[in-house]
Amino acid sequence: MPRSIQDILDHADELAERFENYEPTEGDERPVEEHLLERATLDRARSERQLVDAVIAARANGLSWQRVGAILGTSAQAAQQRYGALIETS
Repeated sequence: MPRSIQDILDHADELAERFENYEPTEGDERPVEEHLLERATLDRARSERQLVDAVIAARANGLSWQRVGAILGTSAQAAQQRYGALIETS
C-alpha cells in the first residue's frame, strides 16, 4: 500500500484533528495499549511533519541534497525522491 509523503501528512493532520476534537461518551473506555498506540501514531505523524518542514527549510537555505541525505542517513537521490515533490509545492 504505497503512499506519498503528502498522503501520510494529510492523514496525520486528519488524525490530529480527530483526536483534538474528540469528546468521550459513556462506554468509550478502552485498554491502555490502544491509547498508547494512538499516541505513538500521533507522535510519529508530528515527527514526520517536523522532518518535512526541516527539509523544506534546509533546501530553501541552500543545503544540498547530498547533505540532506547524509543527515537523514540515506542517499541524496533517495532524499530528493522522498521530499523533492513537497518542496516544489511549498
